[in-house]
Amino acid sequence: MKTVRCLIIFLIIVSPSLIGQRIKDVAYLTGDKSEQIIGYGLVVGLAGTGDSHRSSFTIQSITSMLKRFGITVSQEALKTKNVAAVMVTASINSNLKPGAKFDVNVASMGDGTSLLGGTLLMTPLSGINGTVYAFAQGPISVGGFDINTPTGSRIAKNHSLAGRVPRGGILNEQISSPSNGTSQQEISLFLKEPDLTTSNNIVNAINAVFGESTSAAVDAAEIKIKIPADRQNNAVSFLAELESISVETDFAAKVVLNERTGTVVAGNNVRIKPVTISHGGLNLTIRSYPIISQPGAFSSGSTVVLQNLVPYASQDSTNTVAIQGATNVQEVASALNSLKVTPKDIIAIFQALKEAGALVGELVII
Repeated sequence: MKTVRCLIIFLIIVSPSLIGQRIKDVAYLTGDKSEQIIGYGLVVGLAGTGDSHRSSFTIQSITSMLKRFGITVSQEALKTKNVAAVMVTASINSNLKPGAKFDVNVASMGDGTSLLGGTLLMTPLSGINGTVYAFAQGPISVGGFDINTPTGSRIAKNHSLAGRVPRGGILNEQISSPSNGTSQQEISLFLKEPDLTTSNNIVNAINAVFGESTSAAVDAAEIKIKIPADRQNNAVSFLAELESISVETDFAAKVVLNERTGTVVAGNNVRIKPVTISHGGLNLTIRSYPIISQPGAFSSGSTVVLQNLVPYASQDSTNTVAIQGATNVQEVASALNSLKVTPKDIIAIFQALKEAGALVGELVII
């Protein structure tokens, strides 16, 4: 007998932080600019798991590279499975200086089967404006494997067609950005997640440390800060002290549902009004009834066993739970967990609660 069991839902509760977050964790200063860079390269040293001749761009890249070393090989004669074409990506910021090292991501773009054991050859990385900011090279770290045998067997773990080159990128040219404000009398602070309450809390915290009128909120995302006259000669010290100030952050009440994994993440500010939830559980069982087919007498046939799978479904008695108004997420979680529902059911319950107006918060389905 084969039984299909439902997945267990995980309700992740985000509790309120007892200690505020640092300003540097929730905001960034004027001049802090990030840019994504990308490049096309080759990975060599693969154990026969590289691109085949069907990936013509890989063959073209190999012949072009060999020409730079004075070696001429026709594309028709080039048959290699130890090389794979990849895209190399990374994110850098304006605080990095030329010569700084950073991690890069590598992903296959051909029909190779694994990048395990490969080494990325020198690859230029450019921004959207075409400027080459860095170069990347080095051995690839792959968090998995994919092994195929000649008989058709396969053993795999995680994803082996993407990996990282730790500290494999070297910055060649610094990103141009506006002045970082260390020589100015006024700077701006930008929230990573704009919020009026958080912005106001930051202003109050800064003014409490450096004095009134030091900062003022422009909107939910920007805060203007005046560097005190006695700190303008050493603005870096002022900014370091500013970033370390602890503030209380505030976010909108949200419930995030992942239909693929059945994960539910609820913020601490989510509330549920008095409501009654009715839910019926469904059990699905598949039983196997073997059927044996015997060949006729004196025939050349053989005995065949067929597995006749018959599904059965049964409905449990309906469970009813009354919620008299939950004051926090812990009470909401306890009420929903008492139903012992499946991922699909709990997502449907949240959607119904939102439609009924009982869920106080934004519902996000991903």
